[in-house]
Amino acid sequence: MTQPQTVIAENPRKEARTANWVALIICTALVFDGYDLVVYGTVLPGLLADPSQIGSFDAAAAGLLGSWALIGVLVGSLTCGAVGDFFGRRRLMLLGIAWFSLGMFVTALATTVPAFGAMRFVTGLGLGVVIATAGATMAEFAPAGRRQFYNAVVYSGVPAGGVLASVLGILFLDSTGWRGLFIIGSLPLVILLPLAWRKLPESPRWLLARGREQEAVAAAERTGVPLIEEREILQAGAAPQKSGFAAVFSRQFAVASILLGLMSFSGLLLTYGLNTWLPKIMEGYGYGRTYALFFPLALNLGAVAGGLLASRLADRSGPQRIIAATFGLATISLALMTFSFPLPLLFAFIALAGVGTLGTQVLVYGFQSNYFTTNARAAGVAWCASVGRLGGVLGPIIGGWLAAAGIGGSTAFYIYGAVALVGAVVTVLVPRQRKLEEAEHKVEQIAEGLTEKALSAARLE
Repeated sequence: MTQPQTVIAENPRKEARTANWVALIICTALVFDGYDLVVYGTVLPGLLADPSQIGSFDAAAAGLLGSWALIGVLVGSLTCGAVGDFFGRRRLMLLGIAWFSLGMFVTALATTVPAFGAMRFVTGLGLGVVIATAGATMAEFAPAGRRQFYNAVVYSGVPAGGVLASVLGILFLDSTGWRGLFIIGSLPLVILLPLAWRKLPESPRWLLARGREQEAVAAAERTGVPLIEEREILQAGAAPQKSGFAAVFSRQFAVASILLGLMSFSGLLLTYGLNTWLPKIMEGYGYGRTYALFFPLALNLGAVAGGLLASRLADRSGPQRIIAATFGLATISLALMTFSFPLPLLFAFIALAGVGTLGTQVLVYGFQSNYFTTNARAAGVAWCASVGRLGGVLGPIIGGWLAAAGIGGSTAFYIYGAVALVGAVVTVLVPRQRKLEEAEHKVEQIAEGLTEKALSAARLE
């Protein structure tokens, strides 16, 4: 294969501008994934209390009903992983946005429990495509040295969507009802999709990995994305010969794929379990229904702020140790939430739990996206997201079982804390990809050398 002509981005400003547009589009899409996650927990107490809405169901059925969207996400992610490394990033992202938007709108029209559950599943299919494509796409457009930060910005859309759902639930649930909140979730169809169609390019790195060199070079010139790193990875033999799931489960990635999947399993079990049941758990502590809605707001605000801060640390010292530390933070904060602390301190512990749960999952997505090589990235992210969604399915079910059995909130917090501890242990065990690290280090050295030459030339002038 002829080597690509582009070495280092000739226009770093163009590269940054492209990365910013890509981050904006993907982050906005993930805002509505987070919105979908939390809006069900927001409307759940009302649906349980008023059978005239979609019918009568109990707490255990509510847990299962909440998991239908997550099962859809799992199926959508796996399907996307099977085709994502062959069909490209742009087409699948556009498809996912359109699909989940239509699903949210039709869900708002449901009048029975089975119809509501079925549409939650259909919506989840589109969300699964977006989630599986998001990390792979951002990893291939983010400038070197800032990838964890860009991934954190993108995936902070999930907790930001949770904040949006909580705020809109507090302000409009009584006036618009649950149907109005779900219609809001369909707005990307008319707002985001046209923008993504115009501004989301295909990944030059993906094009090069697929052997489409001329298209890759042309796309690199349009976007400012350098191709040298992809070339060095291919030359160093850091990428498996196979693509898709065959690469994910090759000798190079198999053990890491299992451990990375377990990281997502732990993170998403915590994320979905707490976001679905935290209002109900806090009602059990004596807080009223409206007041209890402020607790997921604190949880998700903590996740947004903490995830962004931790991502900067991860870019400097590596994501693995930071993720293990934030999982540990979740274990401690969830245990502390079982004590009768004053309300401000309780909110602080809930915010810290947000950093260690959904904030940690933001870092996990970035770690996974950059761990796999381009020819395995979509499948690798999809695999990890799918295993994670199994945890996401289990999280609300555990909460439903505990609520149905009348078991107190302290037990739920201890169970979720134990899951966070497992996540920390699994994170530490993920093996390093030395060939990939060596290729990335070589690119950094080349870039530094070119920078020095440019500075010397400027001094001479």
